[in-house]
Amino acid sequence: MSQPRDDRQKELFRPALEEVIDMGHTLVRLSERIDWDHLERELGSVFHPGVGHPALPARLMAGLLILKQLYALSDKALCARWIENPYFQYFCGEQVFRHALGFDPSSLSRWRRRLGTDRLTQLIEARVRIANRSEALIAKG
Repeated sequence: MSQPRDDRQKELFRPALEEVIDMGHTLVRLSERIDWDHLERELGSVFHPGVGHPALPARLMAGLLILKQLYALSDKALCARWIENPYFQYFCGEQVFRHALGFDPSSLSRWRRRLGTDRLTQLIEARVRIANRSEALIAKG
């Protein structure tokens, strides 16, 4: 059985994102209020370890889907912004800045299909509740 892929270990000569970003940024504050462990358990239950490529981390995919909704981005625009935005990367659980995607953009559509409308709606609604409680709502645009 394969385990979810997590090759995002801290790299010896690269500074940690939290050392170079503003830890008071809205996305940082929002990421601190999300129960990522709960989301990983909930969303991870959709995927069953087995043959094939190891699954991408649930936090990465959940984070991407939340950012997509939050900023009303297409998959292509989301991936482009993720590459250039350290706050997007931090929100999705990266520890150091990445200059390239570590996944194929088609993974997003596969995740949406596997999650289904109900779970995806729950994910987005949970984000809205957390944002409302934390007063960290971000205006679209």
